[in-house]
Amino acid sequence: MSASARGQSGELRRDHAVAASGRVGGASRTPFRRHSGLVAPLRRNHVDTDQIIPKQFLKRIERSGFGPFLFHDWKRDPNFVLNQPRYATASILVAGVNFGCGSSREHAAWALQDAGFSAVIAPSFADIFRSNAIGNGMLPVVLPEAAVDQILSRAEHDAGYALEIDLERGEVRDAFGLNEPFSIDAASRQRLLEGTDEIDLILKNETDIAAFEQRRIDVLA
Repeated sequence: MSASARGQSGELRRDHAVAASGRVGGASRTPFRRHSGLVAPLRRNHVDTDQIIPKQFLKRIERSGFGPFLFHDWKRDPNFVLNQPRYATASILVAGVNFGCGSSREHAAWALQDAGFSAVIAPSFADIFRSNAIGNGMLPVVLPEAAVDQILSRAEHDAGYALEIDLERGEVRDAFGLNEPFSIDAASRQRLLEGTDEIDLILKNETDIAAFEQRRIDVLA
């Protein structure tokens, strides 16, 4: 390989990484600082990824367009919560323990976001789902079961029930006096606040990476 070709290898890898991230022109995601929205109550535990987005829809090659297939099998029941008009514009999903368990599929986060959800609140999350949600700019909020149950009850009985999720202060609030603190690891919090992803983290070290590759070129020349 010529020196010029080797010199281009860093740029090629960088372009490939940005393309693989799914970002147009390498643009970062929208920062998540504070979000207010209607709540959709999903009073179910152990919601797995095959229910969030069934496997037959994973053949799509785009990252968008998964929203209509969210909870596809459950939506066959006309009484399913997301079939109710009062929750049509909900942007905060609240569910039971161990949300997002099952097989690993980033499509679960894509489907939720494409359906309009910016955050999911639950007493606990499956680790891979949590990682995929954060990686796509969606906030998974862990609250105590008692607080989640209170939120679920209010969303089920009070039309138009909404929450404000404040990532900067680490609080979930409502108009009834709820003020529940939550925590998230510092690295994930920073990524969400900045609207950055793994590719952005790599590109922060672009100067050092370029210097390393130049040293390799000098050695091989």
